[in-house]
Amino acid sequence: MSKSSQSTQFRKVDIDELDENRFDDEQVDEGGMTGPDEGEVNSLLMSKKNGEALKAVLANPPVLSKNQAVKDKAFQLVLKVLTTTRSNEIDNALKGLTKSEVDILMKYIYRGFAQPNENSCGILLNWHEKVLAAGGLGSIIRGLTERKSI
Repeated sequence: MSKSSQSTQFRKVDIDELDENRFDDEQVDEGGMTGPDEGEVNSLLMSKKNGEALKAVLANPPVLSKNQAVKDKAFQLVLKVLTTTRSNEIDNALKGLTKSEVDILMKYIYRGFAQPNENSCGILLNWHEKVLAAGGLGSIIRGLTERKSI
């Protein structure tokens, strides 16, 4: 028989720490995820290279950053690129993007829908149509179901 049947020491063990199947987002290192380079993007926009500016702004999204200010700054920069690009240049800008960049762009478009301002909704709808044609329905699914927000 047990000598100490009234012991409660076993209740102090956190069994979740012992579970090998437990996924922990906090272990991800931010290693250089500071967002896009604002100077580079602005210089590309000033020289009317909107397609290259879009590629530059999507190259380093702050998806692993826990700093909301960095994510907001990157979103405002993406929104600036989207609003300065003319509607007849959208198709050419999307041709140079990879599949993952199209998915990231779709995430930014949906974030823009969630935080509308006075002139962004119509522009974002136009971009959504073109990005949907380029990325298919899978880009919407991946953009909405991704756990890492931008």
